[in-house]
Amino acid sequence: MKKPRTAVRSRPRKQASRQEGREKRVLSSSQVKPPTPNACAGTMPEFPGAPAGLARRQEEVVVQASVSPYHLFRGTAEVRAFRENLLRWYDREKRDLPWRRRAEGEVDLDRRAYAVWVSEVMLQQTQVATVIDYYTRWMQKWPTLQDLASASLEGVNQLWAGLGYYSRGRRLHEGARKVVEELGGHVPRTAETLQQLLPGVGRYTAGAIASIAFGQATGVVDGNVVRVLCRVRAIGADSSSALVSQHLWSLAQQLVDPARPGDLNQAAMELGATVCTPQHPRCSQCPVRSLCRAHQRVEREQLLASRSLPGSPDVEECAPGSGQCRLCAPPSEPWDPTLGVTNFPRKASRRPPREECSATCVLEQPRAVGGPRILLVQRPNSGLLAGLWEFPSVTTEPSGQRQRQALLQELQRWAGPLPATRLRHLGQVVHTFSHIKLTYEVYGLALEGETPVTTTPPGARWLTREEFHTAAVSTAMKKVFRVYEGRRPGACKGSKRSPVSTPSSRKKPSPGQQLLDSFFRPHIPRDAPSLNSTAQ
Repeated sequence: MKKPRTAVRSRPRKQASRQEGREKRVLSSSQVKPPTPNACAGTMPEFPGAPAGLARRQEEVVVQASVSPYHLFRGTAEVRAFRENLLRWYDREKRDLPWRRRAEGEVDLDRRAYAVWVSEVMLQQTQVATVIDYYTRWMQKWPTLQDLASASLEGVNQLWAGLGYYSRGRRLHEGARKVVEELGGHVPRTAETLQQLLPGVGRYTAGAIASIAFGQATGVVDGNVVRVLCRVRAIGADSSSALVSQHLWSLAQQLVDPARPGDLNQAAMELGATVCTPQHPRCSQCPVRSLCRAHQRVEREQLLASRSLPGSPDVEECAPGSGQCRLCAPPSEPWDPTLGVTNFPRKASRRPPREECSATCVLEQPRAVGGPRILLVQRPNSGLLAGLWEFPSVTTEPSGQRQRQALLQELQRWAGPLPATRLRHLGQVVHTFSHIKLTYEVYGLALEGETPVTTTPPGARWLTREEFHTAAVSTAMKKVFRVYEGRRPGACKGSKRSPVSTPSSRKKPSPGQQLLDSFFRPHIPRDAPSLNSTAQ
């Protein structure tokens, strides 16, 4: 039996309305089955008792019957041209990536599916350059599902630290255990059963694994595919709406090549990642620009402008039977000639992240046995940053004496009586998750003369600095620790680069660099005391 051709790609780091711990694509309905729109009223009729694949095909028929032919592909000839042009380009231009090499060279179906599964989960909302190192280390440590299933969650979190969206690693670990313990070590072979049986595997991830690893002719829709299809078929309505989402899935299914389903899916995503990009698309290098309605619209607008015809009407592109086409942009959002093809897709409105404040303290024993140690406590097993380690923290008001008191109580809960007068406010760290803008008020407390603490309650650990840097801690906690290190007595001595620079010690950066610096650099008040100063 001929092995299906395979390939894997990357996706953009962020999509609109992404939430920590969900890993659900609104458009691809990852993690949950998609809403089913009605052809006329915005919701689709349910098909009780129908298998998932059959129900989706019925949905696609209803959706296609409800929209203008302008937003569809005209028959098999156009579909065939799209496939051939895209695959020819992909064979020539695809990037050489470690997960592609592993999937293409693997004969065992379960190992191949595992290789694809890991890459798909890691690439969710994360840049390919970041994923390469994590993927390589992951596959070296756990080359098979059986290896991952036998690993500890602590080990998984530790390797995942810094990659973000930490519930992805936890769900991947849960899925591996289920395959080994309940499914005989065999990964489900179809998109429907993958989504049904594996935790954390939604419609997109299931389709990617099934098409790439097992050769199932099923389409996929991620952020890159949304952008490509919205431009190719001039879909200007809100791409996160149920009707548009289902139409995009229908188009993806229509386009998938039965002979090379994995490659076609990968090619569409590769096109969106490297050519049909969000802000600066390279239309001259696009293999399907002759089929792209957005590109055709740009050419028409340019032609009209070059003729300088006064009062020339807008070019009518879509002619629905009656009323406003529900896949076109609303009249309130007219075509912007300065945007070109980037008029598509329309940006969904985003709610700003809610703002929260947390007080956190780096508690250190400088004279502990075996060298200085800092206290870390483990977060709950559910919710934001589940199971990761952090410095003792409390959710609190932005400032005030109550903040200090609440933090001291939390510290004493883990470490017993403490010298309250030595608690110092050192600075501030602002870290934005997908749905929360969290401001950390950073404190430090060094137990200089006290008897070293040798016992801790469950859920707490005293770690060396080296252990901290390899522990399962979030990026936010690493920022917090940099603030603490910058205010520690003698931290800058003998160093070529101070952890916290001052205006006089550096030349004025460019405006662009100032913007980057303001994002990455924690805020340190100029009057923040060092840890060995006396209480005020």
